[in-house]
Amino acid sequence: MLRKPSHPDRPLHAVVGPPGPELFAAIRAALSGDGPAILPLPVASAPGALRPTHVNGAPQDDGQGVPDDVAVVIATSGSTGAPKGVMLSATALRASAASSLRRVEAVKGERWLCCLPPSHVSGLQVLVRALLCESEPIIHPRFDPHEVLTSGAEHVSMVPTQLHRLVELNADLSVFRSIVLGGAAPRAGLLAEARALGARVFTTYGMSETSGGCVYDGRPLYNVDLKIGDDGRIRVAGPVLFSGYRFGEPAPFDGDWFVTSDLGELTGGRLRVLGRADDVINTGGEKVVAASVAEVLGAHPEVADVAVIGRPDPEWGEIVVAVVVPADPAGPPTLDQLRAYAADRLPAYAAPRQLRLMSRLPLLANGKTDLVSLRTGT
Repeated sequence: MLRKPSHPDRPLHAVVGPPGPELFAAIRAALSGDGPAILPLPVASAPGALRPTHVNGAPQDDGQGVPDDVAVVIATSGSTGAPKGVMLSATALRASAASSLRRVEAVKGERWLCCLPPSHVSGLQVLVRALLCESEPIIHPRFDPHEVLTSGAEHVSMVPTQLHRLVELNADLSVFRSIVLGGAAPRAGLLAEARALGARVFTTYGMSETSGGCVYDGRPLYNVDLKIGDDGRIRVAGPVLFSGYRFGEPAPFDGDWFVTSDLGELTGGRLRVLGRADDVINTGGEKVVAASVAEVLGAHPEVADVAVIGRPDPEWGEIVVAVVVPADPAGPPTLDQLRAYAADRLPAYAAPRQLRLMSRLPLLANGKTDLVSLRTGT
């Protein structure tokens, strides 16, 4: 069960700037207890409502500390709503990193490449894995495919967009002992293409509240338990779970189980993520899981990338909208073609009723599709 927060007397230092050795040292000290808790933030970010006690070492008049067992606070991505401050203990972060290293068979001394923002849990966990491997991480402040390929690291975490760029280069991906892939669902065919180039890829599912990926290739990590509730939502239990949200915002727990916002299925102990519960489109009284429609449309040969959203409609309540990046901009798929393709694979009510074409989908810094931007048109 979610623990009751202790008195918030541990300082919380926001570290604003590009990732580098100083941030790694700060995280090392935070996890060992020799330093303050850390709130990593990207360049030019403001801590806003998270109210750290210090920003880049400067005391803040309105700052507030964290419970003494909290080592890191992560601002969630806000892909579908307002960001929250997720409080993570050193115990949870180490448990997640240790189980990840066990799954990918990483050993002491092997180096990890961090080319994801450490302000997101995926990038942060690369640094924690490096700590547990007793090696110095290789940190790239931005993603450059050629620099990634020549980094000399044995292991790397990345999002599908980054892996896609490496595949486009027809690169030898066997230079990495493992590629840990998360943040979003890979496009159709990407994993097969990467593996044909020598990649050893692990697809992950998780979130800030689970200290990052807690399910690899559909199987939970060591000491992580999964179940599906009566509401269809994925539930997670184990030592990787967060301590709570900053300032005591209610957290969705059912006893010892963290109730995620994702719908899923468990078959033979393997998890299949169907999509977010708040991404269900109610059209004409029928419920459509947006991610399931995107998975089908993403396999269309003329679709390079796709997202599916709902749009308010006076007749249907909502209609299904496909936002498509065409494989060939000169000859994009038509709505009729997509509907015909979907007809053999989805219920009729789940087929898209509107098509929007884009040159690329808007992304958040952690590689997830910015659904808020797509819905609002901003």
